[in-house]
Amino acid sequence: MHRAFDVAIVPIATALGRLAPVEYLAARSFFFGQGERLAPEELRRQLVTAGYSHVTQVVAPGEYCVRGGLIDLFPMGSALPYRIELDDEVVESIRSFDVDTQRSIYKVSEVRLLPAREFPLDSEGRTRFRRNFREKFEGDPSRSRIYKDISKGVPCAGIEYYLPLFFEETALITDYLPRETLLCVEPGLRQAVEQFWGDTHARYAMLRGDRANPVLPPHDLFLTADEFFGAIKPYARIEIRAVPSSEFRVPSSQPNGSLDPIRNNEPGTLNLEPGTPAATAPLPPLAVERRADDPLHRLRAFAAAFAGRVLVLAEGLGRRETLFEYFHEHGLAPVVVGDYAQFAAAADRLMLGVGPVHAGFVLADPPLAIVTENEFYAQQARPRREGAKRASTEGVLRDLSEVKGGDPVVHEQDGIGRYRGLVTMDLGEGETELLTLEYAGGDKLYVPVSSLHLVSRYSGAPVEAAPLHQLGSGQWAKARRKAAKQVRDTAAELLDLHAQRAARQGYAFQVKPHDLEAFSDGFPFEETRDQAAAISAVVEDLESGKPMDRLICGDVGFGKTEVALRAAFAAVADGRQVAVLVPTTLLAEQHLNTFSDRFADWPVKIAELSRFRTAKEQSEALAGLAEGRIDIAIGTHKLLSRDVKFKELGLVIVDEEHRFGVRQKERLKALRAEVDVLTLTATPIPRTLAMALEGLRDFSVIATAPERRLAIKTFVSRYSKPLIREAALRELKRGGQIYFLHNDIDTIRHAEEMLTKLLPEARIRVAHGRMREREPEHVMRDFYQQRFNLLACTTIIESGIDVPTANTIILNRADKLGLAQLHQLRGR
Repeated sequence: MHRAFDVAIVPIATALGRLAPVEYLAARSFFFGQGERLAPEELRRQLVTAGYSHVTQVVAPGEYCVRGGLIDLFPMGSALPYRIELDDEVVESIRSFDVDTQRSIYKVSEVRLLPAREFPLDSEGRTRFRRNFREKFEGDPSRSRIYKDISKGVPCAGIEYYLPLFFEETALITDYLPRETLLCVEPGLRQAVEQFWGDTHARYAMLRGDRANPVLPPHDLFLTADEFFGAIKPYARIEIRAVPSSEFRVPSSQPNGSLDPIRNNEPGTLNLEPGTPAATAPLPPLAVERRADDPLHRLRAFAAAFAGRVLVLAEGLGRRETLFEYFHEHGLAPVVVGDYAQFAAAADRLMLGVGPVHAGFVLADPPLAIVTENEFYAQQARPRREGAKRASTEGVLRDLSEVKGGDPVVHEQDGIGRYRGLVTMDLGEGETELLTLEYAGGDKLYVPVSSLHLVSRYSGAPVEAAPLHQLGSGQWAKARRKAAKQVRDTAAELLDLHAQRAARQGYAFQVKPHDLEAFSDGFPFEETRDQAAAISAVVEDLESGKPMDRLICGDVGFGKTEVALRAAFAAVADGRQVAVLVPTTLLAEQHLNTFSDRFADWPVKIAELSRFRTAKEQSEALAGLAEGRIDIAIGTHKLLSRDVKFKELGLVIVDEEHRFGVRQKERLKALRAEVDVLTLTATPIPRTLAMALEGLRDFSVIATAPERRLAIKTFVSRYSKPLIREAALRELKRGGQIYFLHNDIDTIRHAEEMLTKLLPEARIRVAHGRMREREPEHVMRDFYQQRFNLLACTTIIESGIDVPTANTIILNRADKLGLAQLHQLRGR
């Protein structure tokens, strides 16, 4: 019998929940390993039974793909998918692979498959659900969205709240635990359980009146506090308590037994009797110093001084191999352990394994230290990606597999039509394959496959709303003439600009790879493929001697600022000054903090020119720029004033150019003829985007989301106070903050009163554009520093500062906002 886990962290909702029976999961879980027999059809049948979906390319958990003797499979609970290679019906090899590059990473010996869902959506499961639903709720069940979706076999959102209806009897968390399981509980668990029950009852009271989507009572879904503690009573458990470092003693092999910052005192104990507290303490600083002669000297000193065993945990098998090589390179030889049981049986002082632990800690008795990758780096470790390649932006069709029937396409001579598939005709020279394009009025155009280069993908309006042209009407010719005129106007303007830029000798920056790499080490994340490509392109532009005018286009939070930081470093390292131009004082303040942090270890002087600075500070900054004492100036449109003089300006970085006025843009045009310019934007104006796509401006796209960045979930719904309260409470419970966007200054105070009554738990403030000078800035500063947790605001936040803890935004009357506004606001 294989164990499902060695260590598991269980949230309260799961611990109290009524779960799927163990027999259900066991019947849909199975193992297979290298060298075993595996019939593809039998595997396919088991995967369908377990709720897995067949796809053409595996990208997410719960998917599989069969291509002859190759089977791609992404098990639930796995960090990576696996590729199984069969020799007839024998498993020849199993490798993990990267979903983006589709390249293999490392070999594994076996795969454990858990079911894709906790509820059966087969015929029997749906029948049982419908019967229990009708028995539980009054009224017409066909009015319920949940009932209709599940009847069709669709696993819709919110299905977990109806799990008991799929089974005759449900299970408890203890049904999954062996009798020898050790439970580790936090001291405030009972209080947390009671708080959870209070929130659950409040939610039920809010939603119970919805007859279209009725909800189950809390007792049908969760255990009460007494039921839960009664269920776990037979198990040995300990209470984990983090003690202050002044009360904690670390067993040490040194005579004085001290390891700063952990002080010596009476040790706590780790006893397996119920209720006994286990004393833990944080680790001392163990960060890797990459520029030091011995980058691992802190870990080496800690392991030598600590009396017990040290276990270093990597994020995954690939990271474990990387760390193993890195440790050996610097003279450390950890013993690799496969699981916690192997670790417990080993007697080695320094070991290396894999485990999903967020932060390390020290136990006193038995003396044990757990160290994670997070202790080595400033931020959470991120697996390295390979093959940083630029994504193609061309629209010309290379293969008919790129389009499907009904897709809009553009023919070079005849305009926009819909692709209706292939037909075969005899045109006098034998049978020929032709593409069928349907135009307005049902007219059809047949294009030989040999002329596929004349057809391109349509990327304008949504697919279903593409404006089809009428064959022979002249619409397409008129549209092309209008576009050509706009191109000529743009070309005339650019001709003058490029003539000025070509007339001057560009400055070729001398970028030292060693220094740039040392600066890059301060970036606490791993660059994405697109980010690395953009950085490489910017550095090449700076070194080329050709005046740079590059647009970096990427979504909010995709890493455009890091590209700007690398460019700024390259300029400053070669003795040139940098101007960073931003649309708002709040953004200037955030950029100042970011630049100051990244350049803290370098002899670089940074100043800010905005309303946040006094007249004296601004005068000193202006003098410093003119004399060359200030390397980087960050500011709003004031940077474009005639009284701002730079001694040796080499690079201008513009953040969100479309937020500046006509007068500022004219000044930027002049700057482009004199210095290198780097523009950052999430939503470029059509003119700027067109210039970039037509090759008139250099263009880099950062379309790859950072590793582990969760996709933004967008829900469109009718106005509902219960829905607003539930969305806000979900964010507040995890310690986050909320934007409530009400884009009407005249009634925003009424919205504030409504929110105050609806969410008495929240601390609410208001921000809009008609407030007294500096007041919105002070409000946003307080929000950034978490002095309140719900901001009722207008679109003033559209280009505002990045607040990492604000992960929920509620847009009231989203239909009154523009597409660019909605895109920017979603990124907040």
